[in-house]
Amino acid sequence: MATIAPTRSPALAVAKVTLAVAAVYNILFGAWVVLFPSSAFELAGLDQPNYPEIWQCVGMIVGVYGIGYAIAARDPIRHWPIVLVGLLGKIFGPIGFLAAVLQDRVPIEAGLIIVTNDLIWWPGFGIALWLAWRAHRDARA
Repeated sequence: MATIAPTRSPALAVAKVTLAVAAVYNILFGAWVVLFPSSAFELAGLDQPNYPEIWQCVGMIVGVYGIGYAIAARDPIRHWPIVLVGLLGKIFGPIGFLAAVLQDRVPIEAGLIIVTNDLIWWPGFGIALWLAWRAHRDARA
């Protein structure tokens, strides 16, 4: 019978490293947003929010995702649901941003955060999910 998780492969190494780096990034980004909620708006040239606590809550969520990514980095195939939820957020975030740009609610220049928070992680998260799909498919065969 096939094993559920290959223990060594270049793709698995990429997935693990991606998730580990994403964990650190998310925890640091989340802490930055919680501790300094106005700084991201200043950098993006946006008006300050009326309720910075909502933005701080987003920072808390991002940081908590980082903890999940740290857990998933140890065994991305076993913890594929964490990776899936993370990837969905990293897909839906840019969709929401694009909708806001098209409605002239935010300038396109503010999208740098979408690159660093979302887009750069797609390949590694996708590899992890592909490996999990293959491993579970092979285990059923």
